[in-house]
Amino acid sequence: MTSASEAAAPRRPFGLSFASGGQDATAQGAAPARQIVDIDQGVRVLMRHRWIVLGAVLLGLIAALVVTLLSTREYRASATMAINSSPTQILGSRNQPVQRFRNDDQYLQTQFGILRSRSLAERVVRKQKLADDPGYVAQSALPAQRQRIATFKLMANVEVVPLRGSDLVMLAVTDVDPNRAARVANGLVDGFIETTTETRYNATAFARDFLQQRLSAAREKLETSERALVLYARNQGIVQLDGNSGGGARANADGPSSSTGDSLSTQSLVSLNAALSVAVADRIAAEQRFRQSVANGASSEMVQDPAVQALRAERARLEADYREKLGTFKPDYPDMLALRARIDQVQSAIGRESGTINTSLRSNYQAAAGREKELRAQVATLRAGVLDLRSRGIGYNFLQRDVDTNRALYDALLQRYKEIGVVGELGESQASVVDTALPPGAPYKPRVLRNLLFGLVAGLLVGLGLAFVIDFIDDTIKTPEDIAAQLNLPALGVVPRMAKGSTVAEELENSKSPLTEGYHSIMTALRFAADGGLPHSILVTSSRPGEGKSSSSLALAQNFARIGTRVLLIDADMRNPSFTSRESETIGLFGLLTSHEKLVDHVVPTRLASMSLLPVGAIPPNPAELLASVRIRELIEEAEKAFDVVIIDAPPVLGLADSPILGSACDATLVVVEAGAARRPVVLGTVGRLQAANARVIGAVLTKYKPKSGSEGYGYGYGYGYGAGRSEHALIDTAGPGGKLPDLGA
Repeated sequence: MTSASEAAAPRRPFGLSFASGGQDATAQGAAPARQIVDIDQGVRVLMRHRWIVLGAVLLGLIAALVVTLLSTREYRASATMAINSSPTQILGSRNQPVQRFRNDDQYLQTQFGILRSRSLAERVVRKQKLADDPGYVAQSALPAQRQRIATFKLMANVEVVPLRGSDLVMLAVTDVDPNRAARVANGLVDGFIETTTETRYNATAFARDFLQQRLSAAREKLETSERALVLYARNQGIVQLDGNSGGGARANADGPSSSTGDSLSTQSLVSLNAALSVAVADRIAAEQRFRQSVANGASSEMVQDPAVQALRAERARLEADYREKLGTFKPDYPDMLALRARIDQVQSAIGRESGTINTSLRSNYQAAAGREKELRAQVATLRAGVLDLRSRGIGYNFLQRDVDTNRALYDALLQRYKEIGVVGELGESQASVVDTALPPGAPYKPRVLRNLLFGLVAGLLVGLGLAFVIDFIDDTIKTPEDIAAQLNLPALGVVPRMAKGSTVAEELENSKSPLTEGYHSIMTALRFAADGGLPHSILVTSSRPGEGKSSSSLALAQNFARIGTRVLLIDADMRNPSFTSRESETIGLFGLLTSHEKLVDHVVPTRLASMSLLPVGAIPPNPAELLASVRIRELIEEAEKAFDVVIIDAPPVLGLADSPILGSACDATLVVVEAGAARRPVVLGTVGRLQAANARVIGAVLTKYKPKSGSEGYGYGYGYGYGAGRSEHALIDTAGPGGKLPDLGA
């Protein structure tokens, strides 16, 4: 039995359900539960529409097979080549080549574009004469048109497949002729190599011609600048000694210093300036010695000459000898007098030598001072001349720099020209053939397995899509979950569809049949449907005829009777009665509504001791007017007092006013819904009319249900022509001859 909270749940789309950790998030005031996929619902949809899915899959396979058989066989030939992503550099110096930074992927994509280009295709078409091949292009068109058609056809049939992680690329060509496919693939490879080689050679030739023109212009400019430099030097009297400026070695005493060399005047000035520095140093040294000699007077003790030093040593020795002998002899002793005379002679010699040295120092000082003065005069004169020539050599320096620049440019162009000449003779190609194309032995298209797999997948997707779309469009009530989700009613039970050839009576007689088990479950749910237990009066109705309301009324009445409950089954369908008796038509519901007789006088017993029947009796011309009277309520109240439970089999709701009137007089109303046939809007309209009449709808019963796949029928409402004929429903016969109750029939 479905709870009231489930009955109030809104309708959910197929294949979706809501989960929030096992609790109702909305009831707790929390955020809405997350939406998850309901796999069981999806499986039910697929099982319900399995024939549509299988049919779509079969149609997909048949279509794929037909397309495969009708397709033209095509062959694919492929050739493999290697594309050199780092070709030989054209420009570069002798020691360090020019670095050319390039994106390898971008370069390879460029080469792939060339392989797919129209120009390469036109080249191959012309070389292979594909425009004149009747098997390739129809010959009815003009030559130019055939050439264009063949070109675009070749471009459409070419596939460039780079091999990952390498510079290898596979070039594939598709054609109906395997030999032609291989020939065209090899032609494309050869054409690509020839195109790249020609492009490289043309680029080299253009660079060589361009550099040759620039080289001639640079040579003329260099010659002009050198002539201008020589003429200017000649007019100004400037000759350089380095030999770098066009005239060889130049020797002139009047030349300014430049950035490329020194003139003679400059070199002389440098030499004299160095000699002057030496003379100044000599003069300072001589002057120092002379002044020191003058400051010390005529004292010979300060003279550092070797001869004077020797005399001083001799004098010291004699004086020491004299002092030694003085302790033995007196000063007037002859040996002592001779020794003193010797000391005086040595002292006189020292004085004479010291005077000679002082005179020499003066002479050296005067000579050094004179040499310094003379050098200063020469340096001053030469400096004035150099400064004068420097002011006149500014233009020379400008011309010299121009010559140097032109010479460097000429040398660079000449070097590049020689390198281009060498590289141009190499003729290296940027691509090489790894594997040539061979005629394929088997067709490339059509691919039978792939086409069949594609047809299978496409048919399966279409079938699944149709199944879910139909299920989404189909708003019929198909499962017990639909009752709670779409009708907001408790599902009190499910009654399975009977097998073919069986009747309701036979199924109900078998206590173990699915039909009996289903109604027994419904009976149990009814006992707990109301707060006070089993309702005293239960109205059984449906939206339209044929949904099983009469069978449900009979089955519920019999089940209640079998457990000892006193049951009264009232056939209130006075337009198309479902239950009859062998008694006179003078008794029944019609007689009670049109009179004040007692209920017990019109109740018919059945073969079940606890079960009674109130048939319709005679069919009235105005059932709705009879049921709208107060008498029907009195009869229901009387029946509730006499029996434990009263089950009323009412007519369908839509189009008639009988069921809403009866529902307002009963304790509970049970709606019978046929699985896969009752549409949701129709059933909702039924429930709405009943509730508008103050009928207490306690739930719904799903009948004719297929547990495995559901139902595929559709119902479209109930018309006002109901009751024009007598339907074949279950009949309850009263006691026959001898008072014996016959069996119930379907």
